[in-house]
Amino acid sequence: MSHRYRRPASVAAAASVLALAALAGAAPTLAHTGHEVGDYVLEVGWLNEPAYVGQPNAVQVTITDHHDSSPILDLGPDDIKVVVSTSGTDSASRSFEPAFDAVEKVGSLGEYDAPLVPTAPGDYTFHITGSIHGTAVDLTVASGDETFDPVVASTDLEFPAKMPSLTEVGTRLDRIDARIAALQSGAPGSGDAALKAAQDAASAATAAAATANSAMTVGLLVGGAGLVVAVVSLLVAWRATRQGRRAG
Repeated sequence: MSHRYRRPASVAAAASVLALAALAGAAPTLAHTGHEVGDYVLEVGWLNEPAYVGQPNAVQVTITDHHDSSPILDLGPDDIKVVVSTSGTDSASRSFEPAFDAVEKVGSLGEYDAPLVPTAPGDYTFHITGSIHGTAVDLTVASGDETFDPVVASTDLEFPAKMPSLTEVGTRLDRIDARIAALQSGAPGSGDAALKAAQDAASAATAAAATANSAMTVGLLVGGAGLVVAVVSLLVAWRATRQGRRAG
């Protein structure tokens, strides 16, 4: 069975950490937890730790044989899947892909990753289901001191300017929607008021577009949606400005 091989970006970083730890005479601590499922051991955690909001990551599962610690290399995309949960919200079921080449025996043997971009800080839970060589898997692991790290905000790492949070972007877009609604419901003949409202809406839309553009670096999908909304708002405000001028 052939699987696509993706060399994880964390391999080089992990090697550097191991080398530094060896020089310091101390062993590194990896925030993963091992669980026995039948004849297999599943080590579960984040691919990249610490896990930061808005940064590409993945649910990482490394599977080995319980008896001889040999890695399991032949799982397909439908053999095991994971649902990620946080704050009462569940993701769609996600497939795992191997982080190695099973033929050439290169990469992180036995490691399977399910890509994910966490967009909120807090504790996360991984629910892994499926089967390994006929052995049923139904494993739930939550972040904690003895398992894997919670997701943390990246505010302290941002430089030179702090990026707006996704909540802040949503709030600004809501304000734009309210201004446009007020503009569209204005009484006919109030030319000056309509023009002023249109100018305010256009200014707010421009600011929101800039905010959404910055937020794309934190959450590409949500930031992109904010940018689309801001552009639509600009078009509506421009049309309202023209109408206001005609009314004046």
